[in-house]
Amino acid sequence: MVGMIKIAVLVKEVPDTWSDRRIDPGTKRVDRDGDVVIDEINEKAVEAALQVKESGGGEVTAVTMGPKNALDAVRKALAMGADAGIHIIDEALGGSDALQTSAALAAALGSRGFDLVIAGNESTDGRTAAVPAMLAERLGLSQATFLRTLTVKDGTVTGERMTDDGHVEVRASLPALVSVTEQIAEARFPNFKGIMAAKKKPVETLGLAELGIAAGDAGGANSWSVVETVAAKPPREGGTIIKDDGTAGQKLADYLASAKLI
Repeated sequence: MVGMIKIAVLVKEVPDTWSDRRIDPGTKRVDRDGDVVIDEINEKAVEAALQVKESGGGEVTAVTMGPKNALDAVRKALAMGADAGIHIIDEALGGSDALQTSAALAAALGSRGFDLVIAGNESTDGRTAAVPAMLAERLGLSQATFLRTLTVKDGTVTGERMTDDGHVEVRASLPALVSVTEQIAEARFPNFKGIMAAKKKPVETLGLAELGIAAGDAGGANSWSVVETVAAKPPREGGTIIKDDGTAGQKLADYLASAKLI
């Protein structure tokens, strides 16, 4: 593959991790009425996409699925340097699980000829770490997940994949999908010029009709996974205090051993 490539990067609006996050006991869904921001891992994914674009030429499209305010995540990506956006929005999609989300994203991306799809490895509000792999399967793309480095050259994507024992180097031919970890890059800050330019960049809006998805296949009432119960987080208990009476060293060692830390 020679020349510019088309890159789609997935972004998501999530409750701010610095605020009090909770699950609504009535809907059994994440409460999104408080402060919401673009997920930090998505900012890093956008940065990775922009670096690929800058190294060899390309076009970056930020893609999100969510209610009206989810568009802010796309606008942030556009201000960083993305070229266009896609906003999947439909009331019938509310409460969709990972399977339904991947289906909607696949319907939006499938016919657009993207050479590379970049996603964060997992969102801070869902943490399934499954959507990238599901999306790759639906689109019939090679996938390289949990990458801490990313290079695209001569029609091939390569990177270091995180494992429990370190990392392995993986590669795949384009078109492909990759998911990235927190180590991939530090996201740039949008400057004033980028923020102003973002207002003029095109954003396409897609609903169920445009995606070709039936209402009966979307939303929490039709999801494949179900939250049965919701319980409040138990109050934090006090830590163990070890007083030095001459045996503190042994007590500390015993405590660490009981916690399987040594």
